Formats: sequence, structure tokens, C-alpha cells
Amino acid sequence: MEMELKNPDIRYVHQMENVIVDKEWAQKNSQKELYYMYRGVKEKDGLRYDVTVIPALLMGNEFAKTKGHEHSSLHMETYTVLEGEAIFLMQKGKGDIQDVYAIKAKKGDSVILPKDYSHITINPSETETLKMSNWVSKECVSDYKLIDEKKGAAYFFTKNGWIKNNNYSNVPEMRLEEPLKEMPQNLDFLK
Repeated sequence: MEMELKNPDIRYVHQMENVIVDKEWAQKNSQKELYYMYRGVKEKDGLRYDVTVIPALLMGNEFAKTKGHEHSSLHMETYTVLEGEAIFLMQKGKGDIQDVYAIKAKKGDSVILPKDYSHITINPSETETLKMSNWVSKECVSDYKLIDEKKGAAYFFTKNGWIKNNNYSNVPEMRLEEPLKEMPQNLDFLK
């Protein structure tokens, strides 16, 4: 059964200009809609179910992505790809990154975002929309400050591959991890 999604929060280019590699593209397209967040589609046992839609788009040479944040409340979060493909980029550390990894996921795959990692989601397609859902505690607090200050995550994903963000004092080599093939049945660990 398809649920009807209404009244999204819209993320515009001008709200993300700081974290986009191609500043010229960002300035020319400042009013462009980048992605849509449907928050609180449903709630269950203190958890909130959201849906995010990231259309296929190149921001200059860089693939469309979320702004990125960490959970200052130290809550974990789960994501499931509903349509298209996603790259989930996770990084641990503030200015000095201790760990960074990416998970490429396709329809039906899930990931668990660790509590002490910042994360962004990338739509690595020029033709397919990415639609994903997440479960998170209603008490979760998102903090965008670090990603904003460092002008993006530790890496940017472009048509030429991954590019390191030199605004961090240390960025280790990225490792790749596999997605989960199904979501855990019990989500109490998110509370």
C-alpha cells in the first residue's frame, strides 16, 4: 500500500551553498529545489518515520545529496532505500576525522547510522530519483554545525569519483561497508 506524502520540508540550493563544491553553480541555481523531507509520516512507540526524496541532479560535477548532520542527542537512526540507489557517507570526529566509510545501498537495503557519526546521503544517479525512509527517535536532535563549518562532509562524490574535503585537519582513507538486506524487527535501540 502506497502512503500519500504531503507538505514536505523543501531543501533549496541556497540553504546548502556552503556544502556544495561548485560555488558558481550554487549561486546560479540558488532557488532550485534539491530534496524533499516528509517528516512524521507516521509514529510508533516514540519513533518517527520520515521519507526523503532526492531527485536525480548534478550540482555542477557533484551528485545531489543531503546537507548532512550529526545527532547531538546521540540517537541512532535507520534508513531503508525505497526507490533508486543511495550512498550513505558516515564520518566520526570533528575537525580531525578518525573514521569515514560509505555504504552503497539499493532498493530494499537498509543501514544503521551509528550514534557518534555525522552522515550525509547521496543520490549517485543522473537519471533515477532516490526515495528513502528512516526511523528515528522523536527525541533526536540534528546538529548541522560541523558539516556547515567544514563546508561539507569529509568527501564529496562527483562524476570523477570521491574528492577529499581539505577543510578538515585529517581525513583518513574511506572504507566501504555493505548494507543490511533487511531492517531489524526490533527498533528499541533507536530510543
